[in-house]
Parts: sequence; structure tokens; C-alpha cells
Amino acid sequence: MLKKLLLIFTVCSGLSVLSQECPDLLSPVNGAVNVPVDTSITWDAVDGIPGYQIRLGLTPGGSEITSASIGSATTYTPPLGLPENTTIYVTIVLDFLFEGGDDIVCESQSFTTQDVTTIPGCTELRTPLNEAEGVSVFTNISWVYAATATGYKITLGTASGSGDIANAIDLGNTLTYNPPVEFPPDTYIYVQITPYNENGDALGCLEFRFKTGAVAPLPGCTSLISPLNGALNVPLTPFIEWVPVAGATGYRITIGTTPDNADVLNAAAFFTTSTFVIDFEPNKTYFVSIVPFNDSGSALSCGQELFSTLLGCGPYLDPTTGETITLNPELDFPSNYSFCENSQPLTLNAPTGADGYRWYRLDQSGNEILLSDNIDITIEENGSYLLEAYNLVAQPGTTIECPTLLPFEVVSSEVATITNLVIDDTALGLDITVQATGIGNYEYAIDDSNGPYQDSNIFTAITPGSHTLYVRDKNGCGIVAESFEQDLTVEGFPKFFTPNGDNINDYWQFIQPVAGENIVLQSIRIYDRFGMFLKEISQNSQGWDGNFNGQPLPSGDYWFRAIDNMNKAVQGHFSLKR
Repeated sequence: MLKKLLLIFTVCSGLSVLSQECPDLLSPVNGAVNVPVDTSITWDAVDGIPGYQIRLGLTPGGSEITSASIGSATTYTPPLGLPENTTIYVTIVLDFLFEGGDDIVCESQSFTTQDVTTIPGCTELRTPLNEAEGVSVFTNISWVYAATATGYKITLGTASGSGDIANAIDLGNTLTYNPPVEFPPDTYIYVQITPYNENGDALGCLEFRFKTGAVAPLPGCTSLISPLNGALNVPLTPFIEWVPVAGATGYRITIGTTPDNADVLNAAAFFTTSTFVIDFEPNKTYFVSIVPFNDSGSALSCGQELFSTLLGCGPYLDPTTGETITLNPELDFPSNYSFCENSQPLTLNAPTGADGYRWYRLDQSGNEILLSDNIDITIEENGSYLLEAYNLVAQPGTTIECPTLLPFEVVSSEVATITNLVIDDTALGLDITVQATGIGNYEYAIDDSNGPYQDSNIFTAITPGSHTLYVRDKNGCGIVAESFEQDLTVEGFPKFFTPNGDNINDYWQFIQPVAGENIVLQSIRIYDRFGMFLKEISQNSQGWDGNFNGQPLPSGDYWFRAIDNMNKAVQGHFSLKR
């Protein structure tokens, strides 16, 4: 679910209004209560946004607890947890990376945290790792957040439990400690970190240790030269360059799409001050950490920088309209085509509206085989195909292709063969079933080759007479027709009868005409005026006596339908008089 936020931008001498979608919280939901203090906050993704910022505060829009840029991630875990029994206001900021565009600050949502009534658990060292060796004497200490902790005490010593460097110092709510003096070289350093909250200290926390190396100066930190920190529209294969650092023998580079991610480079070592990185994604924010190192160790407390790639094909937001923009062609193209057996090869034309086209055939493994880069193509066999239509888009320093992929299938088809018309008489008319064969996909019509056509091959309640049935291949391979006639004369069927027991016209029955061809009937069926079947009589029987289930029927009009030995039918009505 997305909420609408109304923003107003000043444009020249007037105002334009931008309606932009802001995300709803997914977890915790807006208004939730009793939320764990170590919860992760998750929200809906918004199309066209390269990155997000989040503010956590004690007031709407505030950032008293923390604020952070988190790239394209839609989940954020507060590194120090959240205060207990507190209403937390969450404000999502959409990074709007157009030139001159402003960030979009969404309406705050809130939830209330739980009341913590237990002591926290213990934590673990993050740096240096437990049992690490050759650690710089200038190293800082960092550890992992302990759920529900509101502070940490640290003890450091050159012997287990000694505390001769730092003895149970209360650091408050932080995850790092910068010792006031350098550690002695070639020495084991013992570390104990005790999380605490208002309910007390964690119990039984283990002691960790690491061993320092020789005394030597650490290198300092560096910064990006290209792209500059905060740069926009960076090419998708950028040249990364940074400031050289005296005393550094190399640099470890980490690049990710969120501050805590390393999905592009993970502490990769470089021994120069520049490198190319290939194939960034468009319209994304990337976070870069460069840490110089030498034989003594790595630089301490180096910061993180960021830049955003060029907009690419989209989707991204137009700041003047608030619309989501894509630069790929928007084309309609059928997903199925057919060959007509014994006809010419299939020629297809791509829809206009793109700068270029490529046609591919897909093999059984789904691999693409390029067939043509023209706007049209001739296809001579069935199978799976793909049309790639693309636009050429100028971007800073390059031109990119923005493609739209249109898969389609080619199948065989042929004109139908009508093998039979099955005709069944009912009180409401003829039911006709068209039986047809062929490898095509067929539809059916009656009495008009232009339709309307239907998928069903059954027609009901058709008036007796002359009719033509049509079968059309849906893939355009042709139409076939079959006609029949039902033209039995009504001569010989009495117009009335009087079943009153006077032996005159007491039965209704067909009377063979005196002149003309002898008529042979298969059946004669009788119905009431509502179409309910009453009686079937044969041509050679006495006829109908006007009764139904042994009971006399009232005077009125009744209907008949007769079928002769040529499967021709006639229907009409007569009167029963009492």
C-alpha cells in the first residue's frame, strides 16, 4: 500500500504540483505497539527511486535517535537498537537525484516499543577478531550490538582479568572504543565487554583476546577524487580514483548498494590509486569505503562515501511531473503467430516506434540465436522466438540501449475439414453439432461467413430450414462451410382433433397425402405451448389421445415436430378441442 504525498515546487514564475507516492511501513506497521527494541524497519519499494534516507526520532520528522542514507535497501536495522517503551517516529526520505531536484520527505509514521524487563545477553568482538595476531598497537575496539542493551562496560588488560589498561569503563550506548594510549607491542590484550540496561548487567560474558604486532605507524585515510563524494549521473563503468596516502602500501575497497553491503567489491586489495569498475546498475546509489593499509595494519575509522549512477533506461521520476519515466520502447506485439500448411513462409514486421530491432530464435535450452537486425523477418519453422526492440539514449559520456523484449511463438495451422453435422431435434428447435478435424485452432458460425463466431461447435434452438455452418481457423488459414436443408412439408398433419369419445377425430395422427411422394417418418413428438415434451408417436400408430400420464389435457394449442427418414424436420401446431 502506498500513500500520496503532495509537494509543491517553484518553477519560473509559477507553481507546479507534484503528486508522489510515499511508502507505507510493512514492519512494524504504522501504529504498532509492543515492538521489540531490536526490530528491523521495512517499507514498500518505490519505483524510480535510486536510494532512501531514514530518520528515527521522538517527534514527527525528527532524527533524535538516528538518521542514515541506506541506498536502495528497503530494510534498516538501527545499529544501537531503539529506546524501550517509547513512541518512535519513522520518516522515509526519497533521494531525488535529478539536477535541481529536491529530496522528498514523506509523512512520518510511528510505532511504540516494548517495555524491556530482562537483562541483555552478551556480545562478541567485531574488530579485532578474537585470537587475531599482528594487530596494530593503534587499533580501536568494536563489538556487535547486544539486543536490549542500553550501554556497555569495557575492561582491557595485558593479563586475563587484570584491567590494567581500562577497568570496567562505562562507555554508554556505543559499539566502539578508542583506547587513550597505544597498546604495548607483541602482547596479548584481554578484552571483556559487558552489555547492560536498566534491569542490570549481562551475566557470564566471555573474555576475548588478540595479540599486537610491532610498533609502526598506520597510514591515514583517503578520499575519492573521481567520482566525487555525492556525485550524480556517474557512468555505469566508472573510473574510480582516490587520493594517495603516504606510508600506505595498498588500499582495500568495499563497494555496495547499501551502507552495510559489499555486493560489488568486498575489501578488494589494490596497490594503485585507481581502478575501473564494470557494469554498475543505472539509477542506483553506491557506497564506497577505501581503507589504506601497510605492514602495520589498516587505517582507522575511515569514513564511507557515496555516488549515484546515471539514470539509464528507468524507471525514474521526472521532478517536474512526478511521473515514473522509462525510455524503453512501448510496443504491442502478438504473442502467437501461425503457419498455414502448404502456404508461403511467415513474414513478420516489427511495430514502429523503436530505434532498432533484433530477432532471435530460442533453442531448446533457451539460448538466443540472432536471426536478423531488420525491422522485418521471414520465418519458415515453428518454435519460440524473441523480438528485441530498443531505443538509443544519450547519457553523460556514452550512448546506451534501452531494450524491450517481446517473446512470441510460431505454430502450424491449417483450414478445417467438416466431417459431419449432428442434428438433434428439441422442443425449442434444432441442436446442431459441427464435427471438424485439422491441426488449427477453430471457431464456428452459422448462416454468415462474417460471423459472429463462437468457440463452441454446438448451436442450439435453431429454426428448421436451410442453414450453412462455417468453421474458421483462428490463425487466418481459411474458412470452410457445410449446408443442409430441413424442408418437410406440413401437409398431412391435422389442424385440430376432438378427443371426446364420439369416435370422430378422437386421435391426432399424421395422414399420408394422397398425391406426391410417399413420406416415411422416423418420429413424431408432441409438446405443450411451453415446450414440455408430452408424447412421441410413430407414423403407424393410432395417434395421440390428448392424455398425459393417463390424465386428459385441457383444450388449447399444442406443438409437434416430425423427422423423416432423410433426417429432415418439420414443426407446427394444432388445436385440442373438448
